[in-house]
Amino acid sequence: MSFVLLVIGAQMSSFAQTGNNIIDEVIWVVGDEAILRSDVEKVRAQMTRVIGNPYCTIPENLAIQKLFLHQAQIDSIEAADENINRYVEAQINQWVQAAGSKEKLEEYRNMSMSQIREETYEIVRDNQIMELVRDHLTKDIKVTPAEVRHFFKDIPEDSLPMIPAQVEVELLAEHPRVQPEEIDRVKNELRDYTERIQNGSSSFSTLAILYSEDPGSARQGGEMDYMGKMELDPAFANVAWSLTDSKKVSKIVESQFGYHIIQLVDKRGDKLKLRHILKKPRVEQADIDASLARLDSIASDIRKEAFTFEDAASRLSDDVDSRANKGLMFNVTQDQATGERIRTSRFKMGELPVEIARVVEGLKVGEVSNSFSMIDKKGKKQCCIVKLKNRIPAHTATITEDFQILSKIVKNKRSEEYINNWIRDKQRTTYIRINPEWSNCEFQYPGWVKE
Repeated sequence: MSFVLLVIGAQMSSFAQTGNNIIDEVIWVVGDEAILRSDVEKVRAQMTRVIGNPYCTIPENLAIQKLFLHQAQIDSIEAADENINRYVEAQINQWVQAAGSKEKLEEYRNMSMSQIREETYEIVRDNQIMELVRDHLTKDIKVTPAEVRHFFKDIPEDSLPMIPAQVEVELLAEHPRVQPEEIDRVKNELRDYTERIQNGSSSFSTLAILYSEDPGSARQGGEMDYMGKMELDPAFANVAWSLTDSKKVSKIVESQFGYHIIQLVDKRGDKLKLRHILKKPRVEQADIDASLARLDSIASDIRKEAFTFEDAASRLSDDVDSRANKGLMFNVTQDQATGERIRTSRFKMGELPVEIARVVEGLKVGEVSNSFSMIDKKGKKQCCIVKLKNRIPAHTATITEDFQILSKIVKNKRSEEYINNWIRDKQRTTYIRINPEWSNCEFQYPGWVKE
């Protein structure tokens, strides 16, 4: 199924007129929700490409969105604020970079940054809710090996999917040494924040907004969504679960991300809502250079066959995820149709961190790179060397080599069929009224127009 995820703006229950000029009007009603002419015009102005007549495709997609959002209310499905905010900030940062500055973005959009952020939040929230509903509706769909083989047998050879080039990469990473004085500086800052909170001169939320280095929560005053203990860094979680008074501030705790102070906001069952301030010690360039030199020496010894890359990664790497696999990196993704976590050692180049992809591009199979630095997924500076273990050229999918990919295609196909049928069923059981001048369309789902 192919439909555009859209946002619905402010709604009105009737239309207004000035003389003979219509300011706004209700053009569709889906259930007890209205779609306005202004909703369609707003989306039309924001879209760079629409397939077909936009005054047919946009209202239909808005109507589909309303069906999904209504189902979310029935099933009590909500998107996590933390995930929404993370995506919003990434999107806005991308727009700012493209525009050149925040001021230019505001001028281009004719909106303040707070208005842009609020509108983007609504769009992202609704889109994520729709994806969660889709995943919930299709979560029980399973595909057997026999179904995959049957699919592969029946599909024409020229219709088989092309598998893009993939690589297998081994990693040896080292976090440069942090000077003790820098750790003391960070801890002293956190102690100062704690004192200001406790004496009432500043609030935890204000200090988080001003000083926390966690971009996902800082703009929310340090607040995180409700989370279970197993979802958090163990050291962070142990301190968080010892808190009982929402007016108190925790001791300083070191996690894999840096140093924190934590405050309890609320408890719901076995989950806590917390706010925190994160500070990350800065790494001196001299310490980065020392790590790079050390890794270059290790790479040189590997090339001389003093020991293998795999042995070195197992003993020396700071990257916990790959160290247990002798340095082999694993690509973990989630199947959108089933929610199943898929783990493979194969990466498309675009799935690798950009710094690693840039280095791997120039390596031959079995070759070890020179050292380089990057920011890891925890936001820390790390120095690395990598080895290209294998390069799989682009090829037509085969049942023996690409069973997992073919299985995913079959699952997605069945999920698409299920969602299409679900939308058609909702059309039959939902009250729908369309303004006649908006009904003369070739809709993807003809059931909008009642006989």
